[in-house]
Amino acid sequence: MKARILIAEDDSNIRLGLAATLESEGYAVTPTADGAQALRLFAQEKVDLVILDVMMPRKSGYDVCRELRARDPRVPVLFLTAKGEEVDKVVGLKLGADDYMTKPFGVHELLARVEALLRRSRDAGRAADPAGARPPVFRFGAAEIDRRKYTATLPGRPPAPLTARELKLLEAFAARPGEVLTRDALLNAVWGIDYFGTTRTLDQHVAQLRKRVELRADAPTAIVTVHGVGYRYDAPA
Repeated sequence: MKARILIAEDDSNIRLGLAATLESEGYAVTPTADGAQALRLFAQEKVDLVILDVMMPRKSGYDVCRELRARDPRVPVLFLTAKGEEVDKVVGLKLGADDYMTKPFGVHELLARVEALLRRSRDAGRAADPAGARPPVFRFGAAEIDRRKYTATLPGRPPAPLTARELKLLEAFAARPGEVLTRDALLNAVWGIDYFGTTRTLDQHVAQLRKRVELRADAPTAIVTVHGVGYRYDAPA
């Protein structure tokens, strides 16, 4: 079956251009100019990837991403941001976006990013273990991580939602406790070797993870920064 891509972009030239480009590559495309309509379409159709503009009528891309993540932590989200607006990228990543592109962008880069996001999503689905060989719940520092519910729960706090990317990052750390993992190694393991972004994306995800799995995000004891190299997971004794 064709992968279905939901495009939410209020600029008609960009929206129509994106739709034509993706359809020419064999994707099924659902376009909309409205953030609220994007959420309705997402609820009605099986969507494999969402492309979101930041500024849209009725609901912004930020609002749409926040609600999408509450409904489905696994669907890939690609943000479209204004040129030079780093704050758009940072906020989008904090809300659970998987990647971003800066306008104007090239068609070949767009297609490469879309293909990479869809491939990683398919790989993550195949890696899931429906037979239950892996425990559905594991400990990470002081937190309890639930693979089925995509949540992290600290003592005395309500469960915090995790995106698929955040869960994969936690699993990468948990698989190699005590080892220093370079930023490049983590990007390759979680984002894939064809990732186009920078290590800042990883740093933003780690900052968000610390809020979910550390008792004090400003004084982390589980995900420790190794300056100039990367991060280390210090598992409790």
